[in-house]
Amino acid sequence: MEEIQVVRATEPPSSPARTQPPGRAPFRIGAVQQRWHRDPDEHQEALRAGIEIAATEGARLVCLQELTLSPYFAVTPGGPEVAGAAPEPLPGGPTFEFAAAAATEFDLHVHASLYERAEAEDGLGYNTAIVVSPAGELVARTRKLHIPITAGYYEDRYFRPGPPGEDAYPLLRLGEAGLGLPTCWDQWFPEVARAYSLEGADVVVYPTAIGSEPDHPDFDTEPLWHQVIVSHGIANGLFMVAVNRTGSEPPLTFYGSSFISDPYGRVLAQAPREKPAVLVADLDLDQRRDWLELFPLLSTRRPDTYGPLTKSRAKSRE
Repeated sequence: MEEIQVVRATEPPSSPARTQPPGRAPFRIGAVQQRWHRDPDEHQEALRAGIEIAATEGARLVCLQELTLSPYFAVTPGGPEVAGAAPEPLPGGPTFEFAAAAATEFDLHVHASLYERAEAEDGLGYNTAIVVSPAGELVARTRKLHIPITAGYYEDRYFRPGPPGEDAYPLLRLGEAGLGLPTCWDQWFPEVARAYSLEGADVVVYPTAIGSEPDHPDFDTEPLWHQVIVSHGIANGLFMVAVNRTGSEPPLTFYGSSFISDPYGRVLAQAPREKPAVLVADLDLDQRRDWLELFPLLSTRRPDTYGPLTKSRAKSRE
């Protein structure tokens, strides 16, 4: 098994906008960056090793990459039958069972991602993030809202968008921390981070599978990916956890670089591009309060002017 680098950020930096003592204890979170292993047992053991490291470091929640147990099969436009991708029942199914076993063994919450079966005639499933408790219970399920349609990321051939309405932005409470659990392509949309912030999230976790662009092989999007997520955190007073995969799955090469940032835009911990890693960080949850009191970005919004955001636009105007 490859050596796993551990990146620790267990002493939160000071909160520059703080005017009163924190009312909540730090929340320790872990994130495991891994490549996909062709042998299923080897792959699960590599993930389990990362979870064990995070547990040993005292993490209360450990976060895993998008489509945790599978290859990133959406590289082909042929759909599930051509790719050999099988949607899973939930609860039950291999991803839930793996997360439940790890959560129980290491006595922490485990976040994972899977291709969830949907009862629909078109054969499309959901791209779903879950959290399983130390008791082995499913305590969170969030379905990816935005579905990419670009070369190498043909997710519209596999996944249906998550539901609109009240179920679109569910919030998970773990102790005093509020968490939102969108997925990958959702991270590019400012509306997602804003919606979770308005719901009271402190932390947003994005399981991710992003890397090279087959149609633009010389264009490295990692700096843009990094910047947009950090900026959403600043604009909404959020800690951001982006947990990407690494390694080569032709025609894609994933660029890893998983990271955790705070509401001030400071990167607390970051993984390398090409190696497995475990990130462990203490989140000073009341930094959200401090920053949004100094810069009241939520209370000074103008929802009465945002009607154009909900109107459909012709593709020629994008």
